[in-house]
Amino acid sequence: MTKRDLIDEVNRRFPHLSRFDSEVIINTIFGSMVDAMEREERIEIRGFGSFVVKHRRARGGRNPKTGAIVSVSAKRVPFFKVGKELRQRVNNEQPDHEDSQ
Repeated sequence: MTKRDLIDEVNRRFPHLSRFDSEVIINTIFGSMVDAMEREERIEIRGFGSFVVKHRRARGGRNPKTGAIVSVSAKRVPFFKVGKELRQRVNNEQPDHEDSQ
């Protein structure tokens, strides 16, 4: 699914919105998520998953073509951890009913 597909889906589900409005909504959501991750804030969407920024330390690596050792600098990388409900749906599993016991 692409960003355009998401905009089309919002448009389909909410026909009273213009395509421009749907695009603004999607861009606002993604923009807010990117801004939060730049500030290293955790984003949690219940039933879907969470986004965090992980810190990778500097390390030595190898150039796969030449085999030469190269320095890989420290960096921050975005990381997504899938939520339990989404994982179960993707695997066609029945949801746990632990809460009802």
